[in-house]
Amino acid sequence: MTNLLTLTRMRVRLALRNKMFFFFSIVMPLGFFFLYAGVFAKGIPQVVAYLLGPVLALNVMGSFWGLSATLVTFREQGILRRFHVTPATATDMLVSSILANYALTLPTVLVELILARFLFHVPGLGDLFSVFLLVSIGTVSFGSLGLVIASVTNTMQETQVLNQLLWLPLIFLSGATIPFTSLSKTVQHIALFLPATYLVHGLKNAIVNSFGPEKILLSLGSLSIWFVLTLFLSSQLFRWEPEAKIGRRAKLYVAATAIPFILLGVWEARYGRVIAEEKMTMQRVDDSEKSDTQEKSKDKQQSTDPSRLDQSKPHQ
Repeated sequence: MTNLLTLTRMRVRLALRNKMFFFFSIVMPLGFFFLYAGVFAKGIPQVVAYLLGPVLALNVMGSFWGLSATLVTFREQGILRRFHVTPATATDMLVSSILANYALTLPTVLVELILARFLFHVPGLGDLFSVFLLVSIGTVSFGSLGLVIASVTNTMQETQVLNQLLWLPLIFLSGATIPFTSLSKTVQHIALFLPATYLVHGLKNAIVNSFGPEKILLSLGSLSIWFVLTLFLSSQLFRWEPEAKIGRRAKLYVAATAIPFILLGVWEARYGRVIAEEKMTMQRVDDSEKSDTQEKSKDKQQSTDPSRLDQSKPHQ
């Protein structure tokens, strides 16, 4: 436990000294937040609340990119070799990476929630406990995906290519960048096999529909099982030495981490619960936005009504 805590503190300090970390973990997430809330949502509180889920999901999903690149860099530069001669184990190194990433992700998420509430006047942030659970489990599970990528790639070039191949479908098919209901039915059914879909979907339900943990158990459970599988696999494939290369056959084991979402995708494609809830959430946001627009229009008409203006004038 001492080794784990020491490694975690060291990883946090190293990250805070890294300009790349500052950009990708603070500047870029906040940039996405203001883009979504200020441009796409046009500052409308109801729409900001709906897009807050995808914004938080993007912040959480970015975990795998940074962790994979960092570990591969450490291995190529021989830094991991130095840790190998210490009492620290491979599990200590992997778990400390996840804990450090988690500790560095939470403050940014908290800032985004505060900005949404007080800057964009979102009336409610839903069930905050559910949001906290999803952010926590999502951060460690996608962080574990980064560990797997670092374990199965031999060079930084391979890592970047694999990151790109995974990142694009995760953000474009899950509802993180394009509203899920705007996707074609075929794409929606493909998205049901992606872990990012259940993260984005769960955050929307927690924020917009105020779903408690018992109503988002599917998202929480699937991401938790995925975290265990990815962490176990990364610990089995982890390498300290840059000379140690992994064979192509071993890379096929990564496909095993997709088993929970293959099963879940088949089940959801049959019963369509996620798709139905996405449509319900979008309809609720549309109705709330229309109601707010009508109230503002009514207030504006009343303020410009000539009869009311005449009544408001003092009698001579």
